Amino acid sequence: MIYLDYAATSPMTPKALKAYCKVAGQYYGNSASLHDLGGQAHYFVEQARAVVAKSLGVNSDGVIFTGSGTEGNLISILSLALAADKGKHIISSQAEHTSVHAALNTLEKMGFEVTKLPLQQDGCINVEHLREAIQEDTVLITLQHVNSEIGSIQPIEEIAEIAKQSNVLFHVDCVQSFCKLSLKQKVDAITVSAHKIGGPKGCGAIYINPKLRVPALAPGVTHERGLRGGTLDTPAIVAFATAIEDYQYELQHYEALRQYFQKSLPETCRIIECKGQLPNICGVLMKRVEGQYVLLKLNEAGICISTGSACDIHSESGTKAILSMGYSIEAARQFFRISFGPATTFKEIDRLQKALTVI
Repeated sequence: MIYLDYAATSPMTPKALKAYCKVAGQYYGNSASLHDLGGQAHYFVEQARAVVAKSLGVNSDGVIFTGSGTEGNLISILSLALAADKGKHIISSQAEHTSVHAALNTLEKMGFEVTKLPLQQDGCINVEHLREAIQEDTVLITLQHVNSEIGSIQPIEEIAEIAKQSNVLFHVDCVQSFCKLSLKQKVDAITVSAHKIGGPKGCGAIYINPKLRVPALAPGVTHERGLRGGTLDTPAIVAFATAIEDYQYELQHYEALRQYFQKSLPETCRIIECKGQLPNICGVLMKRVEGQYVLLKLNEAGICISTGSACDIHSESGTKAILSMGYSIEAARQFFRISFGPATTFKEIDRLQKALTVI
């Protein structure tokens, strides 16, 4: 099979897999236990925490390990919103990951008001509209750094400055951008995930500024500053840190693949271009053909793609990003996503082009 769905998940790197197996086999103690095996596991967890913190440019005291990017978004958004005491208004976008919308829906049921901004035709939110949306009782802004469906890059640095000036907390979902783009401005909370960069599934991390006093969502839990209960998965955490140290995002490689793919596309297809974009994520529309059909036909040809975020595969209304940009539901249903990884080759793009031509 040709794998072109790296934005959904990536295979573990050999180094990360080796680290996982070694720790699982030799250092299996509970990191919270006081005996020697527990102490060894605790040491590895803290070393990994330092690696995550360094990669984000933050203090390791604020790094909390989670079971996924989804869980990380839920914990971050709910905790920050409930920590605020000046109001109940939140700003986000219409094109966020499903987990963000789930957290916001929960907060709406608790009396919060949520403003969801659309994307412009360039794939980004309008910064001035965001500025205008801030109210006296606005407590939180939560946005993706990179959209998982079209790869658009939001102007996070500019928004961070606006949030700071307005005394509003700012959470950034960096699941797609982690180890690919750096945040040049400090924010209050960040979500990342291991399996997008060659680490294991079921492992992620969040950063919440340790200066913030955030409430525990489940009072009484003792792990991870009381923000997340459960025994830590030491092997996965060590493998996550190993993947971070091993990962390299070859920008020129992905730009070359994207250009080659774009030149070879059938006339019935077009790539959605954005103002700023990660080149390894290609959102594509095919005229008069539904994305689900394209996915099935390519799967028959031995090629793995997706129709958007794996968390939205059962949606009947197309992708959130496309709809948010003003496309019709019919156009959104014609959407599919190609996403490249370190192992993607030009020969695989040739195979993809031939398969698309006969659909």
